[in-house]
Amino acid sequence: MLSDIAIAQRARLEPITKVAEQIGLGPDDLELYGKYKAKVASHVWKRVKSNPDGRLILVTAISPTPAGEGKTTVTVGLGQAMARIGKRAVIALREPSLGPAFGVKGGAAGGGYSQVVPMEEINLHFTGDSHAITSANNLLAAMIDNHLHQGNALGIDPRQITFKRVIDMNDRALRSIVMGLGGKNGGVPRQEEFMITPASEVMATLCLAEDLADLKRRCGEIIVGYTYSGEPVRARQLKAEGAMAALLKEAIKPNLVQTLENTPAFVHGGPFANIAHGCNTVAATRLALKLADYVITEAGFGADLGAEKFIDIKCRLAGLRPDGVVVVATIRSLKMHGGLKKDELAREDLDALRRGSANLLRHLRNVREVFGLPAVVAINRFAADTDDEIRLIKELVEEAGSTAVLADVHAHGGEGGVELARRVVELVEEPKDFRFVYDDDDSLKTKIEKVATRIYGADGVDFSREASRMLKKLQSEGFGRAPVCIAKTQYSFSDDPKKLGAPTGWRLTVREVRPSAGAGFVVAITGEIMTMPGLPPVPAAEGIDVDEDGMITGLF
Repeated sequence: MLSDIAIAQRARLEPITKVAEQIGLGPDDLELYGKYKAKVASHVWKRVKSNPDGRLILVTAISPTPAGEGKTTVTVGLGQAMARIGKRAVIALREPSLGPAFGVKGGAAGGGYSQVVPMEEINLHFTGDSHAITSANNLLAAMIDNHLHQGNALGIDPRQITFKRVIDMNDRALRSIVMGLGGKNGGVPRQEEFMITPASEVMATLCLAEDLADLKRRCGEIIVGYTYSGEPVRARQLKAEGAMAALLKEAIKPNLVQTLENTPAFVHGGPFANIAHGCNTVAATRLALKLADYVITEAGFGADLGAEKFIDIKCRLAGLRPDGVVVVATIRSLKMHGGLKKDELAREDLDALRRGSANLLRHLRNVREVFGLPAVVAINRFAADTDDEIRLIKELVEEAGSTAVLADVHAHGGEGGVELARRVVELVEEPKDFRFVYDDDDSLKTKIEKVATRIYGADGVDFSREASRMLKKLQSEGFGRAPVCIAKTQYSFSDDPKKLGAPTGWRLTVREVRPSAGAGFVVAITGEIMTMPGLPPVPAAEGIDVDEDGMITGLF
């Protein structure tokens, strides 16, 4: 069996100019990054913004396990399948992060015969967006410390600087450091911590900005810390937003690539869903909706994280309305939710599968009953799945009032997703009663409680003293109408990654709250979630190599 990278390297790619023709874009609409990648020029939006919107399909999933779910693979495969049944479709994905690619998770370009390509370039430096975001973030961080060094005219309290430096790499040694130890000319000594770039406020800000002007305005709104008297200090007070926007002026433009079957794909923006809001950029999604009849997009991790944030943050702030949802599940992962170990997943176990299906059914209920959207379950097929296991999942989903369809897109590409594509075309015509989990006028505390009880299944929420203090402060400072972004483990509905399935009888603990004023939301941090991952005992980087001809191996 060929590896993902081997399949991608054997693909017959079309020049990106030819791919762009499928959605009405000409050579003057593209800014080329080689033969197979391009950014879409800013003038295109002005030309197409009056076009009617296509249908927006969200792909989400069950709670992830080490057994794998394949949400991106299904997203790509569904887009390819849409093209096979004669629909003009565009895929809209997030950009991968270097940290997981060299860590344990691997790349994020799909898998098997449902990938976006060129896979190696997308997973590595791509068009430089993540580097630009890292640079803009760290420019602001440098200007904060320079302001302290040059006399601190704004009266910033060094103990209350909330803006963090970032790097797009898993590096636990940077979680907590002391900086400024170089003597009189080495800056002001203080404690600092790094975050990974996808968790940064600048990443979230770019992903929710409408255009460059909006991005510049949002950068100026970023709160970098507080004065000795407790007043917020924003980036615009440091006169940083212009230079930040200059660094980001290319990054705000959507990236256009293609799938293995030459279906157009926008891959743009890359916030994590466990510690950020987990969606590709508003700019790319809005543009795709003007250029295609069907836009297939994904939101990170399970529907409790990615789908909730896609709806309550991205759709709310950008005025988007999804037409239908695909919930991806694998029999392997459901058996793991049912109590099996990873080395036991190859054998049939209907009892474990039935127990683990509680996770899928809760996600499905949330999509249909809380969000009010029609949904279909995509069973991402693995070779070891038995007919009885597949039959059981279909029966359980039908009993819940929905349908489940096999998606064999990893092995067969678009051909393996044709049945799913036809079901999605039917799905978007079904009645919907779209709604958010909470109202704009709810207090920040109430918004967190509604997500916890309605989506996660918690009995309630416990707030630390510091979290309660900050919620009151933010409420008084005008953040009351902002959506909330809950940073939580992706492995469980709860804040305990060991509680698999659909746990009950537990309470969510919020230990910290931070404003993300540039993005326009408030972050609530729960459990032991970390904003800077570490590398595993055997990082994926050990298996990645490049030969003398520049051929990369080991990416997955």
